[in-house]
Amino acid sequence: MNDPLHIGFLLFPRVTQLDLTGPAQVLSRVPNAAVHLLWKTKEPVVTDVGFEINPTTRFADCPPLTVLCVPGGFGIDDLLTDKVTLGFLRQQGETARYVTSVCNGSLVLGAAGLLNGYRSACHWMWRKYLPRFGAEPVAERVVRDRNRISGGGVTAGIDFGLALAAELAGEEVAKTLQLAFEYDPHPPFDCGSPEKAGPDRVRRLTDLQQERIAHVEAQIAKAALAQISSKE
Repeated sequence: MNDPLHIGFLLFPRVTQLDLTGPAQVLSRVPNAAVHLLWKTKEPVVTDVGFEINPTTRFADCPPLTVLCVPGGFGIDDLLTDKVTLGFLRQQGETARYVTSVCNGSLVLGAAGLLNGYRSACHWMWRKYLPRFGAEPVAERVVRDRNRISGGGVTAGIDFGLALAAELAGEEVAKTLQLAFEYDPHPPFDCGSPEKAGPDRVRRLTDLQQERIAHVEAQIAKAALAQISSKE
């Protein structure tokens, strides 16, 4: 019998649940996959839509991971300077076969020092901050650079999950999973990227997020400074 593929998703307060549950649903069907939802404790974690998800595995009990994945969400601002979480990610990232992210979770990988010199996807609103951690931002749904695989914003997590399934189990398995989930998207509107949405709609959405953007920018500055200090 083949050894299990330990696939770990960081679960944290105010996570965007689709960043996590989309790829987790796909990857849970990969043969021999064991999915772990990882947090400091096993107490329920409140997502950014208000309902709770239960962690399955504490940091302290986590086995060596085949795949480490950091989803994004409103809660990343607290993670960027969270020494316990960043230390756990660094530890697992040293030995994981794949170090991965969805949406702005790539910024957390960056804060942990795991994206320096790598190309990475990210949600379009946050992509420009990746160079603060030595990463090269790429405007694509899924980006692979060596053993780093990243998905763009939120819904790209499903594309990411299928791409990673192909890496773990082969293209035919991934294609069968796509069919099983009837993943054949035809969105009702064609405005799912800044380029398609147009500058006015992009500006309105960005204006709504200004307070949050300012807070995350401050946390990114602290995290980037901490990395510089650690290298001196």
